[in-house]
Amino acid sequence: MPVYAYEAVDNKGRKVKAEVEAANTQDAISKVHSMGYFPTNVKEKGAGGGGKSGGQPVAKKKGKAFILGGVSFSQLCQFTQQLSILQDAGLPIVRSLKILAGQMKPCLLKNIIEQVSEDVESGSSLSEALSKHPKAFDKLYVNMVKAGEAGGVLDTILQRLAAFMDKAQKLKRKVIGASIYPAAVISIAVLIVSGIMVYVIPSFKKVFADLGRTLPAVTAVLMQISEVVATFWYLIPGIPVGIWFAMRMIGRNKAGRIAIDKFKLHVPLFGNIIKKSTISRFCRTLGTLIASGVPILEALAIVKNAIGNEVVASAVQAVHDSIREGESIAEPLAQTGVFDDIVINMIDVGEETGELDKMLIKVSDNYDDEVDVAVGALMSILEPALIIGMGLTIGFIVIALFLPLVDLIKSLN
Repeated sequence: MPVYAYEAVDNKGRKVKAEVEAANTQDAISKVHSMGYFPTNVKEKGAGGGGKSGGQPVAKKKGKAFILGGVSFSQLCQFTQQLSILQDAGLPIVRSLKILAGQMKPCLLKNIIEQVSEDVESGSSLSEALSKHPKAFDKLYVNMVKAGEAGGVLDTILQRLAAFMDKAQKLKRKVIGASIYPAAVISIAVLIVSGIMVYVIPSFKKVFADLGRTLPAVTAVLMQISEVVATFWYLIPGIPVGIWFAMRMIGRNKAGRIAIDKFKLHVPLFGNIIKKSTISRFCRTLGTLIASGVPILEALAIVKNAIGNEVVASAVQAVHDSIREGESIAEPLAQTGVFDDIVINMIDVGEETGELDKMLIKVSDNYDDEVDVAVGALMSILEPALIIGMGLTIGFIVIALFLPLVDLIKSLN
C-alpha cells in the first residue's frame, strides 16, 4: 500500500509532520482527519520527487507572488463572514486562517491572511497580527477583534463585524446604484447631442448659406451653439475631468474637505440620500463597537476616522470632547446641528435605558429603509425628467433645422 507524507495542524494550532499508509490521496486525507488533525499538505512518498527510498519529501515553502491591486471591500466582507462561521464551529483560529487562505485564489488578501496565520502561530494575538496590515484591516476592524479577544467572545464579535460589513456594503451599493443610472443616461445624451452639433449641424449650415435666406432666430441660435461646440469640443470631457481634479486639490486640506462634504450633504436630489446613508453608517458603526465592548471614547474616535464625511467627523469630535468632560451623548449631538431629532431622541432613550447599542442599530436600520425609499423616489423622478429633457433637446434641434425649410416652401408657393 502506498505511503503518504503529510503536514497537518492539531487542534491547538501546532504543526505535525508524519506518514500514513493509504490506498489513495483522498483515503490519506480521511485517515489524517480521523486522527484529529487538519491536513495542510498530503503527498505520496517519492511521487514526482526522485527522492531516495526512506527519505521524507519536505514541501518547500513557496515565495509569495507579487500581486497588483489592493483588497476590495467585498473580499474582506466574504473573508469575515467565513471566518465567523469557522470560529462559531469551534475551530482554532490558526486552522481557520489556514483553511481560508488555502481556498483563496492568488490575491493580496491571500498573502496577508497567510502572513497573519504565521504571526498568530508564532504567538501574536489575532488583533496584533491584523494591525500589521492597515491597508486591509482598518482601526475599526482591529479594535473590534481586540475587544472580542479580551472578552473571550471572538466568534460573536466576528459575526457582528460580518453583519456590519454586509449592511455597509448593501448601503454603499444602493447609493452608487442611485447615481449610476442618471450619470450613464446624461453621458450618452451629451455624446449624441455633441455628435449632432459637430457633424450634422454644419452640413445644414452650408445648405442654408447657399439658399441665401435670413435664418429664423431659433435656427441662428442652434448654428451658434454648433459652432461653439465644434470649436471647443475638448471641453466636453475636459470640464468633468477639471471638476474632479479641482475637488481633489481642494480636498487636500481639512477646510476644503469640509466644504466639499457640506456641499454633498446639501446637493439637490442626492444630498438627502447621502445624509441619511452617512447617519446610518455613524449609528451602525458606533452601535456595533459599543456592543462589542469597545469603550465609548475609543469607539467615537474610531467612528470619526471611519465615517467618510468631514462635517459629520467634526460633529463626532465635538461629541467626543463633550463626553470626556462628563456630558451625555445626546446633548452634544443636538448642538452639532448635523443629526436629525429622531436620532438624538433615540440615543437619549438608549442612554437612559442602558441599551444604547441596540438603539443605535435600530436607528441605522430605520435610516437604511429610508435610503431605500429615497432611492426609489429619486429613480421615479429622474427617469421621466431625463426622458423629457432628451425630448426637449431633440425637439429643439428638429424644429430649428426644419423652420428654414418650411419658410422656403412657403415662399415657393
